[in-house]
Parts: sequence; C-alpha cells; structure tokens
Amino acid sequence: MTREPVIKIIAMPKDANADGDIFGGWILSMMDMAGGVAARKIAGRRVVTVAMDKVVFHKPVYVGDCVVCFAETVRIGNTSLSIKIETFVERKLTGIEEKVTEGVFVFVALGEDRKPTQIIQNKD
Repeated sequence: MTREPVIKIIAMPKDANADGDIFGGWILSMMDMAGGVAARKIAGRRVVTVAMDKVVFHKPVYVGDCVVCFAETVRIGNTSLSIKIETFVERKLTGIEEKVTEGVFVFVALGEDRKPTQIIQNKD
C-alpha cells in the first residue's frame, strides 16, 4: 500500500499550551485516528490501538497550521497490523510544508465478541 493522506485539520487555540504550541497529545490523537481509519480499511472490521512505537516529534505545530496525517501499511499479520503515520504541516503564515511527527501504530482486529480475530481483507 502506498502512503495516502487520511486526516487534514487546522490546529486550533483550544489544542495549544499558553505559548501557542499544539499539545503533543493532540497530535498523537490525530495520528491514532488516521492509523485507525487506515487499519479498519485493511482489516475489514473493528480495530483497536495496542501500541505506538518510535514516535518522534521533529518540530512544533502552531495554532493555525494545517495538519495532515499520512498512513502507510508497514506489516499485516493474522490479527494485527502496523501502520506508519507521518504528520506534516502547512505553516499558517508562510505556507511552507514540514514533517513534524512520525511513528508506527499497531492495531488489532476485533470480532463481534471484541476479542482478537483474523483480518479478513486480502493481504496483497
């Protein structure tokens, strides 16, 4: 699977600290949502996040920046899959695009009983 944009959102004042930097937790939340969307599409069923690995915050995100999360499948197993999320911003004042965060999110497919179950989509 190739890298594809999954979420695009403007960073707002309610998501920032007193200095105008967006909280890392908000960025992680956007990344988790993007990974969940990609993982659900691949798994063909409900998925849950079980781990985040190698998350690195390269640069800050500021109020007004346009945040874009890209997803790329790293691994597909029987019940779990790993999705690399790269987060970029388009700076509000300059329009410059920069990579700000990246990490690998691991998801597990769940059945009706909410227990791990086989991923049903083709693994190609």
